[in-house]
Amino acid sequence: MAVSIPDDVYFASIAELNQRLKAREFKAHDLARAFSEKLQRVGPGYNALALLLEKQALKFAKDVDDDLKVERYRGPLQGIPFGAKDLLAYAGQPTAWGAQPYATQVFDYTATVLTKLAKPGAVLIGKLAMVELAGGGGYRMAGASISGPGLNPWDKTRWSGGSSSGSGIAVAAGLVTFALGSETSGSILTPSAFCGVTGLRPTYGLVSRHGAMALSWSMDKIGPMCRSAEDCGIVLQAIAGSDGEDPGSAGKGFYFAPQYTRGIKEIRVGLATVDIDEWADASARPAFNQALDVIRGLGVQVTAAKLPDFPYSVLANTIITAEGACAFQKLIESGEVDQLADPKQIAGLKAGLEIPARDYIKAMRIRSMVQQSFHDIFADLDVLITPTRPGPAPLISQPVGTALYDRPQPKDRGLTQLIPAGNLAGLPALSLPCGFADGMPVAISLVGRPFSENTLLSLGREYQKATDWHRRRPPA
Repeated sequence: MAVSIPDDVYFASIAELNQRLKAREFKAHDLARAFSEKLQRVGPGYNALALLLEKQALKFAKDVDDDLKVERYRGPLQGIPFGAKDLLAYAGQPTAWGAQPYATQVFDYTATVLTKLAKPGAVLIGKLAMVELAGGGGYRMAGASISGPGLNPWDKTRWSGGSSSGSGIAVAAGLVTFALGSETSGSILTPSAFCGVTGLRPTYGLVSRHGAMALSWSMDKIGPMCRSAEDCGIVLQAIAGSDGEDPGSAGKGFYFAPQYTRGIKEIRVGLATVDIDEWADASARPAFNQALDVIRGLGVQVTAAKLPDFPYSVLANTIITAEGACAFQKLIESGEVDQLADPKQIAGLKAGLEIPARDYIKAMRIRSMVQQSFHDIFADLDVLITPTRPGPAPLISQPVGTALYDRPQPKDRGLTQLIPAGNLAGLPALSLPCGFADGMPVAISLVGRPFSENTLLSLGREYQKATDWHRRRPPA
């Protein structure tokens, strides 16, 4: 007989759920059924669900229960329900990439990250909505998706952020315990910030992209979106590692061991006060300043920092647009690109085919200079801190990316270009909820040198021990 699942379970951490499963408080099958039913019932109301996988989840969860029954423990992810952005292939099931032209697309193989999560017994219950083609070509409509606009669980008149829209929504609303998202330039960090969840963008190459839709081969990354830094570390350990099927694989694994990183008081943190005093929305400044006070209170070494003067957004857009147009050349030249929802995105993809090789090569050469500049910055610092986004989620009706440019621009850019800059350099980043502005979540980001995830997670864990923003829940 099915066991009733308490409401607190939907917002429990990975470790908490795993302990309750091992204590036989409920079965993995009961958990998968309950989460699947909630995802099916609630997910469409936020435009978060791309594909329910309840039948497959229940069958897999039964095998997990067989292991638990004989105390064959496989780690903290055993029996944990999760969702995956719909750019990840799952054999025999549709993978639409958020776009009408691919609505019936089916692969005969499964993405490496999903295979890796199956080994310790994590239970995939559904594919989650995304912005069409992960935003390739550039988009200005929150509704640029076959699923419709991602509606924020904190206020359905506001956007969830993209392109990992469904992943951010599902974690925030308690529809999954964690989710996988992807980032080329902001697609994990933005929905994490807007939806009030903790999101980790790994170092480029640390997590295999085999079986994932390619937008920009030199910039795409897959990472976890969770309730806490602790949960992000647990998931990253499972999905990281070398993969010969991904030419961009760094050939490195990851072991979550923040307890063995340098002491918090030895961590050197760089920040720019202009990021908050001038760039941030006025309503968000108190939350950001309070977050910095907490960080300082942990005992880290704080110093001023700023980014060198490179055209980060222009470089990132040139590379992503050129590589994206190449990835979707068949779609563009066939005319099927016109089936996309966002006219700007259609035009952007078409224009990508016209980018001269010299412009792409020049952007890549300057990119190497950006990477060297970060090498120099991290000779004296361990972590850079800045608001993930300057303010809370915009209204659904507002064109994407325009709010920041509706006001005078400060002359000092501080660290405000860390999203495009960090993605160009392949750096890891951790977005942490840090309070509210206008009743909506806001967040700070920690960015470090390549493969410094344990340092970011260690600092993130200490910050979340001192605050409870990551435990806040949206209105029912």
